[in-house]
Amino acid sequence: MPGPPMLQGPFQVPSFNGYIPRRLQPWIYLLFAFIFLMSGGIYGGAMSQVMGEYSLMREDVLMIIMFNVVGVAMPFPFLFKMKFHFTNRQLLLNAALVVATCNFLIMWTDSVPLMCILAYIAGFFKLCGTFECMSTIQLWMTSKRDFTIFFPLLYCIVLGNMFLSPWVTEHLIYIYQDWRIINWAMTGALLLVAFIVYVTTHDFRFMKPLPFISIDYLGCILWSAWMLEFIFFFTYGEHYNWLDSKIMQMDVLLFIFTGYFCIQRMLHIRHPYIEPAAWKYKRLVPLLILFAFVEFMGSTPKVLQTAFTGGVLHFGAITTNVLNFVEWVGALAGCLFCLFWCKVLCQKYTRLLTIGVATMVCYPVMMYFLINPGLNIEALYLPCFLRSFGNAIFFCMLTVYLEELMPFQHFFMGLTMAGIIRNGPMSAMCSGLYSFGLRYQMADNMSRGLPYDATNLLMLSIRNLYGITCLIGIAVLIIFLLWDVQPVRSTLKKMPSWNFVGKRMKKKKGFAK
Repeated sequence: MPGPPMLQGPFQVPSFNGYIPRRLQPWIYLLFAFIFLMSGGIYGGAMSQVMGEYSLMREDVLMIIMFNVVGVAMPFPFLFKMKFHFTNRQLLLNAALVVATCNFLIMWTDSVPLMCILAYIAGFFKLCGTFECMSTIQLWMTSKRDFTIFFPLLYCIVLGNMFLSPWVTEHLIYIYQDWRIINWAMTGALLLVAFIVYVTTHDFRFMKPLPFISIDYLGCILWSAWMLEFIFFFTYGEHYNWLDSKIMQMDVLLFIFTGYFCIQRMLHIRHPYIEPAAWKYKRLVPLLILFAFVEFMGSTPKVLQTAFTGGVLHFGAITTNVLNFVEWVGALAGCLFCLFWCKVLCQKYTRLLTIGVATMVCYPVMMYFLINPGLNIEALYLPCFLRSFGNAIFFCMLTVYLEELMPFQHFFMGLTMAGIIRNGPMSAMCSGLYSFGLRYQMADNMSRGLPYDATNLLMLSIRNLYGITCLIGIAVLIIFLLWDVQPVRSTLKKMPSWNFVGKRMKKKKGFAK
């Protein structure tokens, strides 16, 4: 396999017009990627305002947000087919205009199904725009296409936006007293992206366009529906009292039938959305279990921390919003620590996962001992920082491990398979189970006739669930300490150049590992 091309002089984006300075070009694309990742449909920081204006349930708004999250996971198997058919200019223009349109339209409808569809489309195209930006400047970030450099830097932006977006949203809403301000702001930013791309770039191709064929659109829809049916069950489970409701029973049946059609279609068509061979790697299942563990540990604050800060400490949204900033700092620190570990200390990248587990376990352990009705918000800074720090380590290193595990032919399918775990379903399941556990603990404590008021009973219930989380996290940490996870290979493999990938796709041959 030929090595990556050597850069001659400063990095240059070939689609830019000549009057754009070379040194400025990659920073412009980095800004574009930041704007794409910041965009969405309904923003989590605006949840309470949307609920109040449209008289929606919390579950309705969560479901809209989850449609956006699922949409982000689904384009991966299509990305290179789009990259080798359309130009960079076409892809960025279309992505920016589609996401801007969805951001605009979602402000003027109160229909939950329509909001869900718009949020899904926005998520799908924001990932397309982000990929096009980051793949274009990849050689600027690492001239040797070294994923132990690329992924930590990439997740600085991705994870940073996950925590920075709610922080920015809530501050804008607090200033302007209107939840639509974030949609107006993002619509304007995306239209500015489209304008800059239109004015400063031209169509450039490094090879003849490949036919836009062999794309399993129906498979993408089926897998999306399968994920969303799973999310629906755990999002609305508490509201509809789980399987006692006919709606939940129908959802379970739909989930089974949709899963059956997904598998049958995958096995019986020539170019499925996810190929059967992509599921057969020996270490894939343990890797997906690790992704599930990360989501389990990461979902704790969504229910328990929110219940504690709101129901016990009675903090408002602006007060607790500072925790999003703390988590943003933790995510950046975790990504940069991965880079330091792999490139400066030159330690085995898989051993870093043990440090990630340890820092994530510190969060529930510290919260278990911190819970009391007079706690200051500053006491939550360190546990939130450590949780975000460990989460960033896992995201970076597990993605590197996935790239090492799977050949390039299946790697982007593998990202969607990981997305089936981490992009919504596991988070919704853990949040639903925590909500059920909190209600169960409250009922159990009340039935025992404990001499406490409602606030103290809630605090006791939260501490019990944090204790259970501690036990699970410590058990996983002990496994990591006793079992040294071995890498797939002794040296990291090289990512092929785009020319090489395009030629192999054109010949319809597999990719060598």
